[in-house]
Amino acid sequence: MPLGLKQARAARGWSQNRLRAEIERYVMSHPQITIASSASLKVYISEWENGRRSVAEPYTTILRALLGWTSEELFQEITPQAADGYDELIRQIDTAQAVSRSMVNTFTSQTELLRTQDRMAGAFSIVDQMNAHLAALQEALTFAVLPDARRPVARELAGAATLAAWQALDVGAADRAWRHYEMGKQAAKEADDVRYLAHAMGEQAFVLADAGRPALGVELINEALRIGTSQLSAKLRAWLLSADAELRALAHDAEGAQRALEKAAQTMPDTTDPRDEDIASIFLSTEHFRRWTGHTLVLLGDEEAISTQYGVLESMDPTFVRARAGLHCDLAEAHLVRGEYADAARQVREAKLLANRTGSVRYRRRIARLGEATR
Repeated sequence: MPLGLKQARAARGWSQNRLRAEIERYVMSHPQITIASSASLKVYISEWENGRRSVAEPYTTILRALLGWTSEELFQEITPQAADGYDELIRQIDTAQAVSRSMVNTFTSQTELLRTQDRMAGAFSIVDQMNAHLAALQEALTFAVLPDARRPVARELAGAATLAAWQALDVGAADRAWRHYEMGKQAAKEADDVRYLAHAMGEQAFVLADAGRPALGVELINEALRIGTSQLSAKLRAWLLSADAELRALAHDAEGAQRALEKAAQTMPDTTDPRDEDIASIFLSTEHFRRWTGHTLVLLGDEEAISTQYGVLESMDPTFVRARAGLHCDLAEAHLVRGEYADAARQVREAKLLANRTGSVRYRRRIARLGEATR
């Protein structure tokens, strides 16, 4: 398997002797660099191109400067192809065209599988699969040419990137989470789909909240609502308003949080189906909405929220392991508000068991804080 060096040289129209002469000319203008003799250099070039000798410094720097290719392009093994690289480019473009038209459903199924695994087992167990999935989508989008080929891939990348971002946030990788949200936002813009853009912005606001800037997160959510205008489904609008309420509660804006909860309740459709036909990333049924409302009320110190959360716990799907951990945290916090420390400690223990199953760093932090309060 030859290296890209031969391709780069051929693309310049240089013979091996010409490349040797150019290397020596480069060194003449950089006297601090020492290289082998002309005879040895001739052998080196032949051996580099045939894979019998690895390219080391200072030659890597010199060759990059002379040929204008990256180290990856010059020195990694490649499949033989035309000297100018167009055959491989066309192959990738043709593959991307086929992917965008016939394989988007496969990508969608893979995203859904990863979403289910995350819900049941936690993000830490699927990080490699998630990264590989994102890379495959990015590769398909890179070589898709026309908008009708790019949009469906970009839309799927937007959904997968926000899922990967939430998973990263759950395991405490805040920088990765932020970058994945930016990837999702850019993909949503490429797809010309304001719904995915608004959702990515809404979730990204939780990174700000976790970083201690919930008020800034509120501003980001309100920008998402503004750009979404009438294009948002009722369920997505209710999701964004619920997120707005939670972050306002964290920012100690009780009045604003109550207003947002009221708007969300007026907007949320009465449905047992958690999925939104307009945007695959949304997972919100009437039951989930009730749990989320109860969580925000707990944050606001509402003593009556405890009955809501116990009711949700009884009917909750047991496969939502991480969500159940959060619910037990809510119950612990609600018991603390009422001064019921033994009950709070019991809920903390339940939350800890579930959080350990999913490896959730976010919930472990909350559990640690609640555990201190119960002592």
